[in-house]
Amino acid sequence: MNWFILLILGILTYFFYLIVERSVAHITKTPVWMLWLATTLPAFVWAGWIVVNGDARIPLLLLAGSFLVSSILYWFLVQRGRVTQPNSTNNSQPKQDVVNAVTERQRTLRSLNQEEEANLQNCFPWSVFYLQNIEHRSQALICRGQLRTSPDVAYNTIRDNIESHFSDRFLVVFQEGLNGKPFFVLVPNPRSNGVNAHRAEQRTLNPALAIGLLVLTLLTTTLAGAMLLSEGGRELPQDISTLLTGLPYALALMAVLGTHELAHFLAACRYRVRATLPYFIPVPPAGIFPFGTFGAFIQLRSPLPNRKALFDVGIAGPLAGFIVTVPVLFWGLSNSEVVSLTEQSGILNFDSFQPTASLLIAVLSKLALGSTLTVNQALRLHPVAIAGCLGLIITALNLMPVGQLDGGHIVHAMFGQRTGALIGQVARLLVLALSFVQRELLLWALLLFIMPLADEPALNDVTELDNGRDFLGLLALGILVAIILPAPPPLTQAFF
Repeated sequence: MNWFILLILGILTYFFYLIVERSVAHITKTPVWMLWLATTLPAFVWAGWIVVNGDARIPLLLLAGSFLVSSILYWFLVQRGRVTQPNSTNNSQPKQDVVNAVTERQRTLRSLNQEEEANLQNCFPWSVFYLQNIEHRSQALICRGQLRTSPDVAYNTIRDNIESHFSDRFLVVFQEGLNGKPFFVLVPNPRSNGVNAHRAEQRTLNPALAIGLLVLTLLTTTLAGAMLLSEGGRELPQDISTLLTGLPYALALMAVLGTHELAHFLAACRYRVRATLPYFIPVPPAGIFPFGTFGAFIQLRSPLPNRKALFDVGIAGPLAGFIVTVPVLFWGLSNSEVVSLTEQSGILNFDSFQPTASLLIAVLSKLALGSTLTVNQALRLHPVAIAGCLGLIITALNLMPVGQLDGGHIVHAMFGQRTGALIGQVARLLVLALSFVQRELLLWALLLFIMPLADEPALNDVTELDNGRDFLGLLALGILVAIILPAPPPLTQAFF
């Protein structure tokens, strides 16, 4: 089956090329083929290992090192060739961050003539937002003043006024400054006058790429499921019938991942935010990563209109994925084998899985197996249960309230960008502290510290959420805690 793995790697590198070409080719002068080589370095390392050593397990250092080198090299190449614009003055840096966050490409702002500036001033009624001054920057107009009504009314009124005078020339951004006072930012609209709008929509929705990655991931996850059922979890299937035994695992895992990303996509469509179709990431099962996929993702290609949209798009994926994950995990646990608990048992040892390592999994395990499972026993997980556990891990990671993760969007929408960033910093420190108790969280802690704390603002980033969404946000954070925290000893003894 080595030829099959090499074929998958070859197809996978082609899809990586398409993804790189569509995602970052417009923001850097670095040739796409160089970026592609950087992203596919782990695939080439795996292929070389398979050719030379056959089915031998890939060393952890080689596997992790290839990903680390690939990530650093890719970041360096993108930054080295990044397209730059003339620098603004130092005191405009906070506004420049807003400009970069809401535009797909940096564009120089055309200066306003006297008539246009008078029209702009008329867009700010004194009873809504008392305009005090307009700062002209190379890529934005900063409009400062006093808010006289609710943020939602102010934003909608002024946005409509600007659209009536300037059509779609500007994107209108409403932000809160460091002093707590809101201000407006007008930036050039990259889709002004509908230029290339249809072509941009075609580039966003690429069914051929999405279907190709879907089919390829179905193959890799089916292969992974068949290998998980084999002795030791490493034996390649020798015929089609053996390969098809991995199909339940593949369908369960892809249902969880697909539901998560499809919910993001549908929520984005609801608010008319341009987004790519869900893209799966296939990977041949090998070494310490025998799961057949790195997950799935979508990309948002236009700014979110307000914090309500930011919240809904952010929370839709984890909640939808969680709803699918729970019955998948419950069925898988009910078909898992109870084994003796050993020193090697843990949450990542699927042959001797310790259910009490997670509060939520402990409850589901007891409900699924009843009196068959005691506190001194572990589980040999059924492949569908493995898919369910991976679904919970993905849900928990995405709910971490840090930066660009779904949890980061949720706390940003609930508490504002600055408070959300503070919560993200506290969360990173808590995960790092928890990793000294649960060693499996150490990699998570490292990943969270690499991520930036602040995520992108919405166009109206001032209007707050309603109580219903605040409750859903707290519920999502409660699910995160139930997944990552181990079952406390008193509960374990009482429940088991």
